[in-house]
Amino acid sequence: MKTFELKGEIRDDFGKKAARAYRSEGLIPCVVYGGHGEENVNFVVKQGDVRKLIYTPEVFLVNLDLGKKKLQAIVKELQFHPVKDTILHIDFLHVVENAPVVIEIPVRLTGLAAGVRAGGKLSLDIRKLKVKALPAKLPEELVVNVEALELGKSIQVGQLDFEGVEILNAKNAVVCRVQLTRAARGAAAKAES
Repeated sequence: MKTFELKGEIRDDFGKKAARAYRSEGLIPCVVYGGHGEENVNFVVKQGDVRKLIYTPEVFLVNLDLGKKKLQAIVKELQFHPVKDTILHIDFLHVVENAPVVIEIPVRLTGLAAGVRAGGKLSLDIRKLKVKALPAKLPEELVVNVEALELGKSIQVGQLDFEGVEILNAKNAVVCRVQLTRAARGAAAKAES
């Protein structure tokens, strides 16, 4: 999994008034939830420093540098302003080597589906899957080969298997499918008559 270096400063002020003051200075209030008997760490980061971390489909393991504290974490939740679409708050989850992490990983399809060659259209229904794994086993993306996928068929979560990764989505949820297009239906109807 790719890593992202992020510098921040530990904050002492809390509440709406303090958060508003930080945001007016171009800073984003953040928190790292320990979860392993550790206290939560409140800090701020510069708005520009998180752009490449947030506005990308990729998932990163974040190396936080908070002065004296150095932590590894993942982004747990983001809060955006409803009108301006600026980042209001970021929640991180502290990552420990021997404790499993739950995170959403992007899905990437490979190969040319047999159903697409027959005139169908391939659609990706779930762009990210929720997985549970040790930090060392977390993949950058979940690669699904669709070459054997026939016309009108689909691949469900229960059919996927990745080493060291447990998929938490519903087993019958459709990840991708090959649908019959109107053009293919019209050609099939002409062939029948």
